[in-house]
Amino acid sequence: MSRIGKQAVDIPGGVKVNIGNDGAVAVEGPKGKLSWQLPREITASVADNRVSVVRGAETRSVKALHGLSRSLVNNMIQGVSVGFTKDLIIEGVGFKAAVQGNNLSLALGFSHPVLHPIPEGIKVTVAENTKISISGIDKHLVGQIAADIRRYYPPEPYKGKGVRYAGEIIRRKEGKTVQ
Repeated sequence: MSRIGKQAVDIPGGVKVNIGNDGAVAVEGPKGKLSWQLPREITASVADNRVSVVRGAETRSVKALHGLSRSLVNNMIQGVSVGFTKDLIIEGVGFKAAVQGNNLSLALGFSHPVLHPIPEGIKVTVAENTKISISGIDKHLVGQIAADIRRYYPPEPYKGKGVRYAGEIIRRKEGKTVQ
């Protein structure tokens, strides 16, 4: 049995979890609402303020979906109660960021500013022009927006310029030496 899938998910106070007969999972909490459809062979049930996820078959594909389904339900419950945050840091001379309406404007040394649209449900804040904080209730969407912004100018190993995650370690390379 899946080590992760067999663990029950605790439901904190103020969070409501509804599981339909067709496998639709709806989670509502103080920060918002999320919904997701369980895979066909996976079922879930709520008892004693805990959600347990059970698989209906022992095939390899269903075993793979068992732990995934439990983790996604856990992320939904955590998202509507606490939320998720990703922090990015911009390094480089003249590199900066600013929020302009529904867009994040990034000056990354290109001939034009890069405008990244901010989707609904995501909050982006910029501190000191170089620290970007992305927060929301959907873990997947928060991580995807952070990865998309980082992809505009990934950190390079010689000077360390670029957009990186907070806490990310960039291995620096030594430049050419004169003989």
